Order: sequence, then structure tokens, then C-alpha cells
Amino acid sequence: MILNHIWGLYAHPKEEWHAIEKRHESFYYSLAHILTIALIPSICGYYATAHVGWSIGAGDVIKLTEQSAVIMSVGMYGAMIAGVFALAYLIHWMAKTFDSDPSYTQSLELAAYTATPLLMVGLTALFPVLWFVVTAGMLAVCYSVYLLYSGVPIMMNIPEEKGFIYSSSVVTCGLVLLVTIMAATAILWSMGFGPEYVA
Repeated sequence: MILNHIWGLYAHPKEEWHAIEKRHESFYYSLAHILTIALIPSICGYYATAHVGWSIGAGDVIKLTEQSAVIMSVGMYGAMIAGVFALAYLIHWMAKTFDSDPSYTQSLELAAYTATPLLMVGLTALFPVLWFVVTAGMLAVCYSVYLLYSGVPIMMNIPEEKGFIYSSSVVTCGLVLLVTIMAATAILWSMGFGPEYVA
């Protein structure tokens, strides 16, 4: 089952990381996990922006046209998948510095399961109130970082001291990656690919 590790990552993360490390699923298994979980924020985001509308403070509800919402959701889906693959590449690339030699599939497993809380928090878009979504998003970021710190020593088979430094390096690169995606989005919006609002 594609989603069989999700409950374990929330209920008992360290034990689940050991189970994931022992199984070493295939590349396609990790890919299926990413493709499935990334649908959550894309579909919820589409529904929230096109049919419910966003409430930002005391102003009017903001909605996008259905066509614009579809384009934004597809773009978000692609960006999230590309982001997870880029993070896996960074994990794989930095491994030798920390005396580890994982396969790209192992790096992808680590990236995919670490990103899972960030992708699943997309469910909060069904209640599109800014303070609620931001609060849930911050909690998801914190838990993803915790999963990374707990998973790196296990998945990369390195001591916890090295794992801490390795994880910190991955978090730094992940933040740079996030800023890059946001900057690319801003550039695309300024070139006329921005959202169309319902009048």
C-alpha cells in the first residue's frame, strides 16, 4: 500500500524510519507516494480558491476563476513534485561529505517521507482562513524538520552527531530551494501568468 508509513511517521517516527530503512522500497514506490500525497494540497487549493474563497481579515472573500484555479493547482502540483526531487538530489549530493553512500532511491525516500506533513497540511485549505492555514503550516514545517532530524541518521546509516549537521545542511538547502520556487513564481506572475480573480 502506497500510504502505509504515514500513520507510523506521526505515531512513532523513529521506529517507522527503521521500518522504512529495512524495507528499502523501489524508486516507483516512492514516486507513487509523492504523486499521491501532492494531490492533497492541489485539489484542496483548487476547491478553496474557486468555490469557497479565501477570507483575509475583515475584507471581502477572494475567489479565483475556475480556469485560473486549475492552472494554479496544476502549477503547484508540479512545483511540489519538483521540489521533493530537488531535495532528494541535494540529500544524495551531500551524502559523501558525511561519509554516507545512499542510493538516489534512499535519498528520495527520505525526502518524500520528510515532506509528507508539509503536503498533507494542504487539507487545511478546505477551511481557507489565513490565520488557521498559516498556523497549521508552521506546525507542519516544524514536524517535517523533526522527521528530517530523526530520519537522517537512520536512513543514511551515520552517527547522530553527523546526522545533526547533515540535517541542518539539508534544512538550509531546503530553505534556499523554497525561496527559489517562490522567486520563480513571482517572476511568472509578473510576466502575466498570475491568477485571475472573480470580480
